Amino acid sequence: MTKKLTDLISLDKPLVIFDLETTGLSINLDRIIEIAYLKISPDGQTEKGDWFLNPEMEIPAEAFAIHGISNDKVKD
Repeated sequence: MTKKLTDLISLDKPLVIFDLETTGLSINLDRIIEIAYLKISPDGQTEKGDWFLNPEMEIPAEAFAIHGISNDKVKD
């Protein structure tokens, strides 16, 4: 049986979970290419969305192999 998050914890306010995809692991050198979110309301309703960002650098093959986001997807 799969439980919903709202069955496991009690929310008084909405909870927003963010996920970032980047060009690599270096905080100083690499760039964010996707910001995704999941918002869970106290009543259990959810909202999700994402934004793609042009990192103004090539996405390395190693990063593409992990998240599947190509240079073409973020060029505009």
